[in-house]
Amino acid sequence: MFSYFYESAKNSPFRGPFSRVECAGSDNTTLSLNRSPVEGREIAAAAAVAPTDSCEFGSNKYFALCGIGGILSCGTTHTFVVPLDLVKCRLQVDQAKYKNLFHGFKVTVAEEGARGLAKGWFPTLLGYSAQGLCKFGLYEVFKVKYANLLGEENAYLYRTSLYLAASASAEFFADIALAPFEAAKVKIQTVPGFANTFREAVPKMLKDEGINAFYKGLVPLWMRQIPYTMMKFACFERTVELLYKYVVPKPRPECTKGEQLIVTFAAGYIAGVFCAIVSHPADVVVSKLNQTKGASALGVAKSLGFMGMWNGLTPRIIMIGTLTALQWFIYDGVKVALGIPRPPPPEAPASLKAKLEKEGKQQ
Repeated sequence: MFSYFYESAKNSPFRGPFSRVECAGSDNTTLSLNRSPVEGREIAAAAAVAPTDSCEFGSNKYFALCGIGGILSCGTTHTFVVPLDLVKCRLQVDQAKYKNLFHGFKVTVAEEGARGLAKGWFPTLLGYSAQGLCKFGLYEVFKVKYANLLGEENAYLYRTSLYLAASASAEFFADIALAPFEAAKVKIQTVPGFANTFREAVPKMLKDEGINAFYKGLVPLWMRQIPYTMMKFACFERTVELLYKYVVPKPRPECTKGEQLIVTFAAGYIAGVFCAIVSHPADVVVSKLNQTKGASALGVAKSLGFMGMWNGLTPRIIMIGTLTALQWFIYDGVKVALGIPRPPPPEAPASLKAKLEKEGKQQ
């Protein structure tokens, strides 16, 4: 799967997603493309297709393939950690019964057997696959669109804000896709005797509360997921950039496949730890809200109190750190396997370098 990591990076014809493309003319002179090579698109890298790439950077096919990468990275990883997620949810809603992470596993296995740890796996798979499609696919769309609005130089100078805005926009839509499945999953995992499967849970939820049962947690879900995703993407993008600049002793194109994967996983885990802390209070509210019929987000927050909204933080840090690292690892691997362009970390465009150099000389 990862056999082309090194070559795709080494042969990349552009230094970053906002850099200008140059090509050789018929007389072997270098021509600078000052106009957009693709109608309506300012990111010049979109015109260049490396031998190992299956599509143009910023094309519709590029966005669609990124969405597939999101499905595979989010759907598989969240399903993989369902046992940890189940215990985490139960810690959040019943601290008296499930005293800590290990005690939660012990009680669950004693009462329901090892199979009980897999409760909620199907809505998790469906929900987070849908979320991954929107999260990663739309992130790439919004990143390109917002970069075009800012212009090449500003897109580089304010790239952290660009990552934050693009990820927040993508997650807004991703949570609408996730909410019904998340509601069903929490019911299955935290309400004893309610349902053992997604097929059992859906009609019961419709009968009890109507369609509102699937979307009453949407606002708290936005409160949890949007800060989480903003941190996930912005922190990852900047951490990768900093690791290659200050920690890794050579440029990415010169790194081996293993070295690149280590950087990707390390940056993902660092981002995941921050994600878990930032989004945890809202995560507790979502779990408690979907457990209790007729509850409101504000009422749940008041009943929990400040300290109560940090229940289950340790298992969530472990879960989200691992999840985020694996998601970026898989997403990067899917990009390689499908031949999706993977430009190196962004570099200041030539025009900006010239301006900064000129200002430095004047001072």
